[in-house]
Amino acid sequence: MAARTSAAGSAASARAPHVFVTGAGSGIGRAIALRLARDGCRLTLAARTKARLDETARAISAGGGAKSLVLALDIRNPAAVERAFAASAKQLGPLHALVANAGIGGPNVAGKQDRFADLVATNLSGTYHCLRAAEQHLAPGPDARHLVVVASVLARIGVAGYTGYCASKTGLLGLVRALAMELAPRNVQVNAVCPGWVDTEMAREGLAGMAKALRTDVAGARKIAMQAVPLGRMSEPQDVAGMIAWLLSKDARGVTGQALDMNGGAFMI
Repeated sequence: MAARTSAAGSAASARAPHVFVTGAGSGIGRAIALRLARDGCRLTLAARTKARLDETARAISAGGGAKSLVLALDIRNPAAVERAFAASAKQLGPLHALVANAGIGGPNVAGKQDRFADLVATNLSGTYHCLRAAEQHLAPGPDARHLVVVASVLARIGVAGYTGYCASKTGLLGLVRALAMELAPRNVQVNAVCPGWVDTEMAREGLAGMAKALRTDVAGARKIAMQAVPLGRMSEPQDVAGMIAWLLSKDARGVTGQALDMNGGAFMI
């Protein structure tokens, strides 16, 4: 939505949906932010690294979107999360949606260097903090409000060496179902998206680790990985953003407590 300078344009901008996007500095999160800005939303962008968020905000402005609020945030810190959501609501008004995309990936191994606790603290507990904080600052009804969580295909299947990631992402699906039940009386829709391989920096890091383990190069690892994907290709971040835009639309009225899969057919129910 192009910025306007008239009083009518300013009023219309103030009425535009306000969406808080975590992990908005790169990859899927940035694609989500760009898509929602193009759809006319006002955005609060949050992530650990402010410099990356600033890049996303500049890209939104270059595309004609409204100026975004940028907040550096570690979602593992409940007090910081509460402050961030309060600041967001104060500056841009009550929230119409949260897209909880922030998270970390990678393997973990048992022993002194086990990353299990950090994976769960970030992906599961951190997301929980964001959902509860967003709940306190939702716009009044009667129109639907939305909480959307970005999980993973590894919430559906197990992968050796990824106990922390699999557990944290699987936990998100239980969280979504329970919260959907809690908030349904307020007409708040709560859903998850479970992407498979998506062409992001995190995916490329995963392929590099896979290549090392299989004694091949990244191209070889990618070819092997795609053998388990019936469509034979990775999704693009924009594909995931499109699914989330649909969930936030009136076309998804009545969809709540669900986990939507986008994995090229790698997992089918």
